[in-house]
Amino acid sequence: MEKRFLYAGLAGDSDAGRFISHGLYRSATVEGPWEPIGDRIHPQPEVRAIVTDAGRTGRVTVGTQRGVFRSEDHGESWRQLPAPDPGIAVWSLFNHPSEPDTLLAGLEPAAMLRSRDDGQTWQALSFDTRFPAVTEGPEMPKRVTGIAIDPRRPRTIYASIEIGGLLRSEDDGETWGCVTEGVYVNEDSVDLHAVSVSGKDSLLTVATRVGAFQSEDEGRRWRTLDIPMLRPRGTYCRAIARAADDPDRIYMGVGNDFDGDVGALITSGDGGGSWRPVSLPCPLKTTVFALAIDPRAPAGIACATKYGHVFASADAGASWRMGKLPAGAGHVFALAVG
Repeated sequence: MEKRFLYAGLAGDSDAGRFISHGLYRSATVEGPWEPIGDRIHPQPEVRAIVTDAGRTGRVTVGTQRGVFRSEDHGESWRQLPAPDPGIAVWSLFNHPSEPDTLLAGLEPAAMLRSRDDGQTWQALSFDTRFPAVTEGPEMPKRVTGIAIDPRRPRTIYASIEIGGLLRSEDDGETWGCVTEGVYVNEDSVDLHAVSVSGKDSLLTVATRVGAFQSEDEGRRWRTLDIPMLRPRGTYCRAIARAADDPDRIYMGVGNDFDGDVGALITSGDGGGSWRPVSLPCPLKTTVFALAIDPRAPAGIACATKYGHVFASADAGASWRMGKLPAGAGHVFALAVG
């Protein structure tokens, strides 16, 4: 039987004064045991991004504060890819949907790196655009929390920015514009944590500090999604995942705050028109911070709360198993299956 692992990366916000964890864990089953493998990458890796590869068994790529690292043997050994220094950290990684040798990395300070030759060489994509005025200022850092490429228009790239809204390039990363500019009372709705694009109809979905929003026209106009309210000011939405075999099925990890005491996994079967909570084996006491869908078996879904409860389903969410990372392993910022 082919080996399959769950990978969980620990990190934290990089703002001054924030608590930051470090480490990478793997397990062959959600129940554990969970094996710490972060020290095989480098001392105290802050892992905010993990991707596996449907076409390359055993490959797992992670982003840390030192750059991009790759394993070809399920995390037994690692090598650093020759990507430029990220500055503060790599926050997101994305496999191109139609170019198997193309990988993108989102950074803090906000910038993007791209390799078209399987990680051998890299190009820096600079964001030559202004961010919403309400997000300017030294107290509002800019980091690329998510990357998406429209499968129907592969030259169209999106980058979700915390805190800075959604950036779009229609010319394969040559130029960029902000597609969430406007008049705001505060920065809540342009504090973005994730972005996803449907390969069926190019429907664009973003997760923010105060809910989720959707656009049918590449970000020109937006509507608020009717998701379950976990707090009066709007649900804290952290992660989005979409199954490759069912573009109308969306999963979202949510909670009542960054350090909240209520969490949920919610799902939509109609592209975001309606949402329902997923029935997990126990109540969630922290926000669902990370989601993953198995790239080789899209019925395989996993989610993790911020403080280390992990849930997995092999049947598209019909049933679930649960586990817990080792004591003290918290601030789960990334999850992957492969």
